[in-house]
Amino acid sequence: MTAMPIIGDWTPTARTAPVPTVLPQINHLRLVAMRCRSSARIDLFEACALLAHERETAALAFAEALLRGLRQALGRTPVFHAPGTTELSFDEAWLMRCLDRARAGDIDSLTFLLRRQVRPEAARSLGFLITNMAERLDTL
Repeated sequence: MTAMPIIGDWTPTARTAPVPTVLPQINHLRLVAMRCRSSARIDLFEACALLAHERETAALAFAEALLRGLRQALGRTPVFHAPGTTELSFDEAWLMRCLDRARAGDIDSLTFLLRRQVRPEAARSLGFLITNMAERLDTL
């Protein structure tokens, strides 16, 4: 049996620094995540139902609903670093990719990202929250 060739130098501890323009957004999400840790968990379906009627709802409301329901959607506690940390956790990087794809209108890529990480029953609700938050990201 022949060994597969190693392409590149990848190690699990290697991290890539976030793009500088993303840092303020991720730091704000980290602050919201810290505030949401002590809040009651929210059902994703209920959050979507409440926010769907409020078209002018602020980005903060969508961010809070998203981060409060993320644990339910992932089936585990998401990892958010402290604000100011330059390193991104997998969950932070994944969320920023989801927001980027939603903002670009690339629904196929967003759907792929959601299906790879989110429980099937939560994907649609989380997609709704991500898409609406992406539309309001500049106001966050």
